[in-house]
Amino acid sequence: MVSIMNPSSAWTHLDAENNPAMVDVSGKQVTVRTAVAVAEVVLPPEILSHLRDGDLRSPKGPVFQTAILAGTMAAKQTAGLIPLCHPLPLEAVHIAIPPPKDGTLRIEATVKTSSKTGVEMEALVAASVAALTVYDMCKSSSPGMEIRRVRLVEKHGGKSDFKAAE
Repeated sequence: MVSIMNPSSAWTHLDAENNPAMVDVSGKQVTVRTAVAVAEVVLPPEILSHLRDGDLRSPKGPVFQTAILAGTMAAKQTAGLIPLCHPLPLEAVHIAIPPPKDGTLRIEATVKTSSKTGVEMEALVAASVAALTVYDMCKSSSPGMEIRRVRLVEKHGGKSDFKAAE
């Protein structure tokens, strides 16, 4: 019989025979879990010149509003994108895209669930896809944008909490 978990391994997605395996969370308690991820998009001046009323306008429509929708939809699809990621019932996805400071757009995705496993990947996927959507919608004005510093900045619930030093 194949062991479902390898308790001695620091790599949680490997079984006792070092084969890929989804982490068995059946013994864990359901808790409220939240995660916050950030992605930054550096915008050249030719794109910043299209900033109006707190959003960028492109021939494809309102950039930030579209990126928020894309990031939210992506968070809900994370288990289908990342191998061995548990499908989770998301209770909230919030993506904030304030006006850029010093030419850098900071996209912040907050995801929440009550489950046996965390939502870090959902938050990271949401922030990443929102950033990619900004890039896609603005690339005709300037492909010189840079997506950088995609990272988890905070998580709560489960075994441990985490807050990154900014």
